[in-house]
Amino acid sequence: MAADNRHQNEEILAVRRADGESRTLAASLPRLVLEARRVAANVIHGLHGRRRAGSGENFWQYRRFVSGEPSQRVDWRRSARDDHLYVREQEWEAAHTVWIWPDRSPSMAFASREARDSKLERGLIVAFALAELLVAGGERVGIPGLMNPTASLNVIDKMAEAMLHDEKTRASLPPSFVPSSLAEVVVLSDFWSPIAEITAMLAGLSSSGAHGAMIQVVDPAEETFPYSGRVEFVEPEAGSVITAGRAESWASDYVARVALHRDQIRNETNRLDWLFSTHTTSRSAAELLLFLHAGMMVSKGGGGRSTVKAGRSA
Repeated sequence: MAADNRHQNEEILAVRRADGESRTLAASLPRLVLEARRVAANVIHGLHGRRRAGSGENFWQYRRFVSGEPSQRVDWRRSARDDHLYVREQEWEAAHTVWIWPDRSPSMAFASREARDSKLERGLIVAFALAELLVAGGERVGIPGLMNPTASLNVIDKMAEAMLHDEKTRASLPPSFVPSSLAEVVVLSDFWSPIAEITAMLAGLSSSGAHGAMIQVVDPAEETFPYSGRVEFVEPEAGSVITAGRAESWASDYVARVALHRDQIRNETNRLDWLFSTHTTSRSAAELLLFLHAGMMVSKGGGGRSTVKAGRSA
């Protein structure tokens, strides 16, 4: 119980700090970048016939049910007319939406001396700043399982409030849901989950044709394994402890395992035409924000994602 309270307090402090820093970060970006994104978004959404009237709760259309969606979403009256299952889609679901998932699980609280922020703080700062930029460009932003998409100019306040009142267990990966085919998904996590769980998550999120970005946020110590001598490693979520007598002897195996894990993730994102990159918390948060912004611009422009997919500098 004490550990849970400690993590909750850390998260509250991180949310509050990220709230302030993300506003500064978003405001620091050149206005030309915002204007370019607004123009590009208007052109793309014009082609899709995007509607913006109403609160977003208006009926938009029926679409075919996708395997993996919750069964309660099925409109049984419409489905009874023929042999297919249909979902009644609201306007906010049909409009272009960006779902942002910042990992808030216990492992994200880690920060070494070389880091500017904890992984949790960095993920929240970038998530908030990206949301503000997207809303300024006319997009809707939501958090899977936590906040419905909104185009409110107070999006940062809404995101922070939703997180602070969230009583659910802090999961490492977003909950199972099926975004619309026009949606984009941004997942900010350390992605130390088993590869089978990551693969299953990607399969669900991409089943409707949606695309997105997977950003692995890591601490510098997780990249280089700078440990030596007798060291106890504590797994923050399970609480298990592993003791290394000579930690330096583990370094080469550790680096190889990390490289393999990333290759497996990258192979899956490449197959699904998603973006995958890593971001170290010793780097600038603005660097990652610009990288994400550029990647989303490329995906909308029809030029594919190959120009940014291999990036590791963010």
